[in-house]
Amino acid sequence: MSRKRQRKHEDHVNHEAWAIPYGDLVTLLLAFFVVMYAISTVNEGKYRAVSDSLSAAFKGAPQAMAPIQVGENTPAAMQSATSPLDAQGQLIGQKATLMATGGEAQTNNEEQTLSPMDKVIGDVEAAMADLIETDMLAVRRKDHGVEIEIRTDILFPSGSATMPPTARAVLQRLADTLKFLPYAMRVEGHTDNRPINTVTFPSNWELSAARAATVVHVFMERGVDPSRLAVIGLGEYRPVADNANAQGRNINRRVMIVILSQGDDPKSEQGIAQVAQWAPVTAP
Repeated sequence: MSRKRQRKHEDHVNHEAWAIPYGDLVTLLLAFFVVMYAISTVNEGKYRAVSDSLSAAFKGAPQAMAPIQVGENTPAAMQSATSPLDAQGQLIGQKATLMATGGEAQTNNEEQTLSPMDKVIGDVEAAMADLIETDMLAVRRKDHGVEIEIRTDILFPSGSATMPPTARAVLQRLADTLKFLPYAMRVEGHTDNRPINTVTFPSNWELSAARAATVVHVFMERGVDPSRLAVIGLGEYRPVADNANAQGRNINRRVMIVILSQGDDPKSEQGIAQVAQWAPVTAP
């Protein structure tokens, strides 16, 4: 009877079961911080060695062909750890930079060796190439500067200083090339030796000066600074060919635009002295 009356004890409820996972969590956190501390104190070379070892274990052998540097990474060690591909790319980049720099230096040297007057010649030849090819315009380098010679056949009718529209267009194109230059310029008119005696032009002096003045007016209209311009009429007294034949007279009828290399005032004493030093060229 006593056994039947004996009650079964109820299972005891454990209220401290949370302590076990809490202890595990604290242990994991402690281990985590220990690992973090250890990583923070290990030098960069050892950390890289461990990282590459783990990468090789999980993903296969590392792709870098250079050996892994263990220890402090000095600049020399960092350089030795560069892959051959990177080194080749770096060398190619350096070579390209050197070539580009060398090309710029060569271009700069060429620009430095090119004198201002040579540049003027190049600009005029580029702008007036069609007339140069037909021998209607010539550009020459002289000690005093640059001479641009234009045959008056394309500028003026015989015995006249009036310019047709086609000739004005030619001079306007030339003026657009010269108007930005800082140099002084003289416009010279030349004629052949055939006499002229009209109300407007009593002699070749007036005709040559009037033609030069007409050219100057076109230049001024296109923006050339008039303070850099001067008009000179030389008549028939500076021939460059023999006036005994039609071909020689045709060559002598010309307009010369003289660009002074030193930027001298064309009306100054020095500029006038330069005119006096130009000896006339006569045919044999």
